[in-house]
Amino acid sequence: MSILELIFNRRSYRGPYENASVPREDLRRIMAAGLAAPSGCNKQTTSLIAVDDPVLLERLKSTIDPPIAETAPAAILVLARDIIAYRDRCYSVQDYSAAIENMLLAIKALGYESCWYEGHITDEDRIDLKLAEILGVPEEYRIVCFLPVGRAAGKPGAGPKKKAFEERAWFNGFGGE
Repeated sequence: MSILELIFNRRSYRGPYENASVPREDLRRIMAAGLAAPSGCNKQTTSLIAVDDPVLLERLKSTIDPPIAETAPAAILVLARDIIAYRDRCYSVQDYSAAIENMLLAIKALGYESCWYEGHITDEDRIDLKLAEILGVPEEYRIVCFLPVGRAAGKPGAGPKKKAFEERAWFNGFGGE
């Protein structure tokens, strides 16, 4: 699949996963794709933790309420650090967003499925803090995303209908050509 085909065909997958482990080499490749993403002023504020140990993964998943990705055989947790990059600005949100998108594309390219879970774990109930404690994450980092990784047990859906290109993109000015 070409990169453009990957972009147009990737969808968030929230269904059940096959009961098959994800080889560590595939997890490494997915993580390397994430770390290859651009980073504001090259501050590299994004770090990653892959979890493929079934006991630890079950402990993490049982902490997330309401449940998500209950049958996923692996997960990647995305961590961010707030580091000033330029003119008192921090670009960690942009950094980790680029890293996550790279990983989602790599996940799809390798034949796996995933879903970007962020708000679900960083809401008022602060599940991210509970996950961080389990994983021994230092205070200067925060967990911002939980990415399950696995092969879909069912057929992924078609995805949501997107608005027409002309409703959201223009040439030479807002609402132009």
